[in-house]
Amino acid sequence: MSVLPDLHVHYVQACQNLSQPENPFIARVLQEAEKNDEISTKGITLKLAGNNHLVPVPRVTDDDLGVLVSVLGQATFVTGLDLAYNVLTDAGAKTMATFLQENSTLRYLNLMFNDIGTSGAELIAGALHRNESLVHLRMTGNRIGNQGGMFFASMLEINSTLEKLDLGDCDVGLKCLTAIAIALTQNKSLKAINLNRPLLSTQQEETAIHIARMLRSNSSLVELHLGKHEMKNFGVERLCEALYENSSLRYLDLSCNNITCDGVKFLGELLKKNQTLEILDLNANRIEDVGAIYLSEALLTWNRTLKALSIVSNNITGKGLVALAHTMQFNIQLSHIYIWGNKFDEDTCVEFSDLIETGRLQPGCTDVAPYTLDGQVFLAELSHGLAKHRYWAPRCAAVAPGAANASLEIVAVSEY
Repeated sequence: MSVLPDLHVHYVQACQNLSQPENPFIARVLQEAEKNDEISTKGITLKLAGNNHLVPVPRVTDDDLGVLVSVLGQATFVTGLDLAYNVLTDAGAKTMATFLQENSTLRYLNLMFNDIGTSGAELIAGALHRNESLVHLRMTGNRIGNQGGMFFASMLEINSTLEKLDLGDCDVGLKCLTAIAIALTQNKSLKAINLNRPLLSTQQEETAIHIARMLRSNSSLVELHLGKHEMKNFGVERLCEALYENSSLRYLDLSCNNITCDGVKFLGELLKKNQTLEILDLNANRIEDVGAIYLSEALLTWNRTLKALSIVSNNITGKGLVALAHTMQFNIQLSHIYIWGNKFDEDTCVEFSDLIETGRLQPGCTDVAPYTLDGQVFLAELSHGLAKHRYWAPRCAAVAPGAANASLEIVAVSEY
């Protein structure tokens, strides 16, 4: 790798040449990057996210981005670029698209929660028709709409490098989801995709049908997020039917849907035979005690591959929670469980307290912590969960791999 130890100097010079005022936030990040010991060996990610700062920073604009990419053109040691939570528009997307067409080292690009629209999505997706380096792209929270999502669906028919794509909260619709499902029947490189919170005008669960059809033939997808799809038991049944024939998917996110115990019955039967699925997120559904017992029965006797289960806010009482606690005593493969937002009784508190105090359940692998008041055991909430760092991550690298974090690092996709 070539190294430019005077990256900051190049930035100052570029600002002068382009008559653009310096952004002190960018200047500081570039100065810090020059001190990174891994700059010449592993490559670095420039963390220019506009949030998560104790002191407010001037957010990156389209003009700022134009200067930055002119500096990064020869900086092959920069393999990641985090531009989340800034004020980039379609003009910035055009600049980034040009950069992607010319750059051959960038592997990670985070553009989540900017102001990029449909035309910006078309430009970035178009650039990825030819780009052969980018592995991970986050477009989360940009209102690219259904048409913008269609451009990414077309890109997936051509690109053979991208492994992880995040289109959650992007206002995509049924047409886009259908096109993506069709593209993924042929795409052999994508390992993870986030399709959370589409804008759907129908209650017929067509998306579940198309995605289920894709899962029957796709053998590369490892991680799939289908949160806020208004999915009901019919959709879950279609997915489960497909997953009997799928041997690659390891992370299934069905959070924030309308799944009841009847839908979980299909999941329980699937878990009895599936030997691939490692993470199941059922956060914010309504599976209740009956659904929890279906899961506990499958995990107690049959399944030995599931590692993480989230049943947060599912109207489960002590009966269902205690059943899952008993399951964990015998199923040592189930290492992560998240239960907050349900109806804890004394037995629940005692059972999970015992699991934690005996070391069966590690404190970093659940979202509750026991405490005692007047001789009675209670559970307090911890800020852990499968989606803990989906929208926010600390600037430092202090997060322990796999501890209370999304995907537990089972997806072999480097962000840097």
